Amino acid sequence: MIRRAVIKGIGAYLPDNVVTNGDIEKIVDTSDEWITERTGIKQRHFASKDQYTSDLAYNAAKEAIQTSGINKNDIDLIIVATTTPDRTLPATAVTVQSLLGLKNIPAFDIQAACSGFIYGLSIVNSFIRSGQAKNILVIGAETLSRIIDWEDRSTCVLFGDGAAAFICTSEDYSGSLGDRGIFSTNLYADGKCEKLLYADGGPSTNQISGYIRMEGKDVFRHAVKNLTSSVKDTLLLNNLEISDIDWMVPHQANKRILDSTVKKLDFPMDKVIVTVHKHANTSAASIPLAMVSGVNDGLIKEGDLIIMEAMGAGFTWASSLIRF
Repeated sequence: MIRRAVIKGIGAYLPDNVVTNGDIEKIVDTSDEWITERTGIKQRHFASKDQYTSDLAYNAAKEAIQTSGINKNDIDLIIVATTTPDRTLPATAVTVQSLLGLKNIPAFDIQAACSGFIYGLSIVNSFIRSGQAKNILVIGAETLSRIIDWEDRSTCVLFGDGAAAFICTSEDYSGSLGDRGIFSTNLYADGKCEKLLYADGGPSTNQISGYIRMEGKDVFRHAVKNLTSSVKDTLLLNNLEISDIDWMVPHQANKRILDSTVKKLDFPMDKVIVTVHKHANTSAASIPLAMVSGVNDGLIKEGDLIIMEAMGAGFTWASSLIRF
């Protein structure tokens, strides 16, 4: 028998404020046609001034707990993947813990930018496989609208706010590919590329949060190469072919990266969950939001074999194989 980290509940939260490309046209020298052609994005959600990352995370967590059917008091670890925490300290996960009314369990944040949620799933898998936890709440949550420079039209159109969460539970299985749960996670990073995608601020440098800066063409080139190789590594590790995969749930950076990666992998586009048009890039929240969307739309079903992939600032990149 082998312990598996099985996704028992999922939840998502998007702020009510929907910002369309037409809205952005009014304040930035751009157009709906220009944004759509280059990114595939049609709209994004922005948090209100009195909403913090923890608020978005809390709402997503409540839904995940409800759909899981577990008692919230049985949660024994909380992980929040975010690039936009409420404060430098304490961790946003601790605030979520307080909002949920939970006590005396570990709660911490991780920061791996857009790869953060898969990094979080890797920690989930390790804690459950080792017997250190039985029920884990892992959340991807962002308020990227707070670090957008509206003078930079190449980046300000790309990002949105949102949160999504999984409840992962320990279950015993035979150890075959037919098991439900997380099979593997592959994590990578290359700090030599940090100046290609970063925020120009931080508590240790200039004491401000800064704005997102990006060299778009370089990011595109690295993203397609790294995401393709990461997926191939995951398939090789699990002795699978790309044709064995039921669904791909990729990071929703932009449509061009999605299309190019899928083409290189020779994977059918109609088996890719795409939400970038309605969510934009929500960094660590991107993959779980897409997963929730796929399930709620009736596409992803229990028993489906899913591969997830993401790349973000650092660069960090990652992939994971899961049977839902």
